[in-house]
Amino acid sequence: MKNLNMVHLNGLRALEAVGCLGSLQAAADELGVSVGAVSQQVIKAEAQLGQVIFERTARGMVATEAGRPVLLALDEGFARLSAAVSIASRKDDTILTISVAPVFAARWLVHRLDRFAERYPDIKLRLDATTNLVNPALCDVDIGIRVGNGKWPDVKAELLLAQEVFPVCSPEMAANLKEPADILALPAIIDGRAMFTWEVWMRAAGLSGATLPTRHVFNDASLCLDAAIAGQGVMLAWQTLAAFALAEGRLTAPFGIRAQTGFGHYFVTAEGTREPKKVRDFKAWIREEMAGTLALFR
Repeated sequence: MKNLNMVHLNGLRALEAVGCLGSLQAAADELGVSVGAVSQQVIKAEAQLGQVIFERTARGMVATEAGRPVLLALDEGFARLSAAVSIASRKDDTILTISVAPVFAARWLVHRLDRFAERYPDIKLRLDATTNLVNPALCDVDIGIRVGNGKWPDVKAELLLAQEVFPVCSPEMAANLKEPADILALPAIIDGRAMFTWEVWMRAAGLSGATLPTRHVFNDASLCLDAAIAGQGVMLAWQTLAAFALAEGRLTAPFGIRAQTGFGHYFVTAEGTREPKKVRDFKAWIREEMAGTLALFR
């Protein structure tokens, strides 16, 4: 790595920041220095590298053809450096940081956290509710739980639960449902961001190609569930989304027909590293809780 002696680290950091953010001003704000300082660092780094990395245009700093692979490598390199700093700063084994989608946190996880606290009183949980897939190797997140096919790059994905979908509606709305075809008369509440459609369940119910009249479309599954609880229609839900409302009797799942979507809930952890005990304990506890949820659907 003697070639690193050719260029100052501050210059490489300036190149990476400008490449990522697209302007000298944004990079200056990110680095906490003046615009002039960033400009000088970029110019000096380009001279040291012997390459013009940016073209100065009216639209801002645009990477040249020669500069694009350099910036890509710098972005990956500084991400690794950030990961090293995060790993070095992880000194408190009593705090477990979990990244989960907001709907999973609100509809399934938070109702059970008191039981985790009772079993592991020395571990404090910190929830990062986000729909973004995070790489635990590059941040302070210890473990994530995500829904998908499990084929995400640069992370370890371990299946927790194969996703199954089924209709749910209020008990009053379900009172007149005698056979699967009866559901076609009900208004549908659609999750506009779902990774599946009603056809997945229709095929399992022997109704392939059939449709329901649409009443509402939301971009959030939790809102869909609330609308179903309010008796506004029927929605296609899955185990962790509907379990609590089903257990309380606020929703019912008619017919008992469930269909697999091909997706699942996965644990997401850092690739190629040994999991700390707090992560292993959390995973074991989640599996126990999930077994209780699945018992509702037997």
